[in-house]
Amino acid sequence: MNIVGELALWTALPVAVWGMALGFMGGRNGRGDLVLSAERAVYATLGLSFLASLGVIDLFLNDRFDYWYPAAYSSRDLGTFFKVSGLWAGQRGSLLFWLLLLNVFSAIAVWSNRRKNREFMPYVIGVLMTIQTFFLVVLLFAEVNPFERLGFTVADGQGMNPQLQNYWMTIHPPTLYLGFTAFTIPFAFAISALLTGRLDSRWITVTRKWILLSWFFLSNGIVFGMRWAYEELGWGGYWFWDPVENASLLPWLTATAFLHSIQIQETRGMLKVWNMGLVIGTFLLTIFATFLTRSGLIESVHTFAENLTIAWIFLGFMFASAAVGLVLVLYRLPKLRSESRIESFLSRESAFLFNNLVLVAATFAVMWGTLLPLLSEGFMGQEIAVGPPFFNRVNLPIGLFLLFLMGVGPVIAWRKASARNLRKNFVWPTSVGLGTGAILWAIGIRHGMALLTFATSAFVMTTIVVEFWKGTRARARIEGEGWLKAFYHLIARNRRRWGGYIVHVGVVMIFTAFAGAPWNTDIEQTLEPGQSAEITSPFGHTYRLTYEGLSTNINDRAQNLRWQLVALMSVEQEGERVGTVQPEKRQYFVGGNRDPNTGNATEVGIRATPYEDLYVILASVPQIETGMSLNDPSAQQAHFRIMIKPLVGLIWSGIMVLSVGGLIGLWPATEKPRAAKSSPGGRRAVAAAGD
Repeated sequence: MNIVGELALWTALPVAVWGMALGFMGGRNGRGDLVLSAERAVYATLGLSFLASLGVIDLFLNDRFDYWYPAAYSSRDLGTFFKVSGLWAGQRGSLLFWLLLLNVFSAIAVWSNRRKNREFMPYVIGVLMTIQTFFLVVLLFAEVNPFERLGFTVADGQGMNPQLQNYWMTIHPPTLYLGFTAFTIPFAFAISALLTGRLDSRWITVTRKWILLSWFFLSNGIVFGMRWAYEELGWGGYWFWDPVENASLLPWLTATAFLHSIQIQETRGMLKVWNMGLVIGTFLLTIFATFLTRSGLIESVHTFAENLTIAWIFLGFMFASAAVGLVLVLYRLPKLRSESRIESFLSRESAFLFNNLVLVAATFAVMWGTLLPLLSEGFMGQEIAVGPPFFNRVNLPIGLFLLFLMGVGPVIAWRKASARNLRKNFVWPTSVGLGTGAILWAIGIRHGMALLTFATSAFVMTTIVVEFWKGTRARARIEGEGWLKAFYHLIARNRRRWGGYIVHVGVVMIFTAFAGAPWNTDIEQTLEPGQSAEITSPFGHTYRLTYEGLSTNINDRAQNLRWQLVALMSVEQEGERVGTVQPEKRQYFVGGNRDPNTGNATEVGIRATPYEDLYVILASVPQIETGMSLNDPSAQQAHFRIMIKPLVGLIWSGIMVLSVGGLIGLWPATEKPRAAKSSPGGRRAVAAAGD
């Protein structure tokens, strides 16, 4: 299978070049036969990239350590599940996996538009095949071929990084790649619209689902990575403003801006140049994220670069893509003029525009903080560290303003909001927000940013609840339906709007979780079996953790473990036993001549409740680390770090709510709006229920 895979990879390059050339030629000359051949090339490259991916997986499953890639990222003791995930564990395989996903989405886009949007498709195919050609050239000629042979066979591979041998890490990269590659489709349609001169809102309508799909995968991929960091890295946090974390956040920020600004273009015919800039910029940021992870320019637990050659290739591709996009936008400027203008500061257009400006400002702030150390070292020879304090200082106010706009934008009127509209939509939310802030102040919460976040979250959540209540009530009254049925039909009738509101609920939950961080509690204590440690929650109750002892597991080949230390701790809350936690230290088998210490990993013990997490780290076992045997029953003393993380569970539940809203927005509409009732009041009520 490996021979077939390698042959498929080499065959895919001329097929991709063929499809690229025929796509552009067919569009230029109006030749349907050439376009048809280009479409078949898309399907062919999908099949070839699938075969190549199977070939790489086959190398891992059969321990082919005469090949560089499995020898560097696998071992005989590695479990089958992780051997399959080896496809995206390193630089070479992840680039191939990126290509495979791009081919999947390209084929879906071509198939779903085989009888419609034909004026766009030749150039869409040409753009998609150009990007595929780039990745194939990188794989085959930039010293990252996953089928490169060693010339000899090593006895065992070096093994997978133990920190990658985690469930969340096996799904985090693929989910992000799905988001990155899905956004290639809107980019291809945007370039096609520029090339054909069809610059109305149709290309946006065609790609809206693709934009939302990309945003959905990016959102989940980012949070999956946060969960991995929270469980696996053993430092007690979920976001450290690591450069690669930032790289995945950047396209999410601009994609979020794009999702909001396209509503202005569709409704008022405005921001056409801005939207073109956002779609091109977001695509470039997806390539930038891929580049940063694989360039070798930064050091991070997330990166797996092997040489700097690929950095220059990616930089060249990004600059070329940006130049092409800029030239096309400048060429089509006369057709990209706005059809109307913002009439009032108090309008939905204005709120969405502010939303976009703030999101783009956040993008530049994060990018500047990420690239400044590289630029400083490269141009001035000085090393500058830009850490979490900078990012928090800059982005926390930006995030709070975005949260506020989330409650304003969807409900304020288009064109110009009247005094009646403002009273109708904002009296209750403002009252609830101010009341929440006053109550929290009265009970002793004095952290300014957290207090503002809680109050603003209450404001936004109230606007959402009121909108759902008004819409459901109107539909129940007009259609004579029960409240539950009316609620269901309300969402089904306008999935895009109400799914967006549900997404906002999830975002509010996540912001509320972030606001709980100032009350994190942290203690460290060394314990002998039978001894206890106490820690007081910000909510007022006390946990008592009793160290029961240490169990060991040695040479467990089934789990690829050299050894495993598990500390058992019983947990009492106000004197009542509520469960146990089991923090661990592990060392995995690693092949080759690597230092055994590189196989070390920490598994935290977490007792999660709806309002807080009890988070325990087995920091060290001093006697074993100084040379005593793992089997020595006297070597039981252990050093623990014990934390309480209030509200952190809202992050994980918030992403589930956000995902539900995203899926509702993606789900095909099945119910068409009914004709309005004959009375003016009836028309207004039905409009309120479905808008």
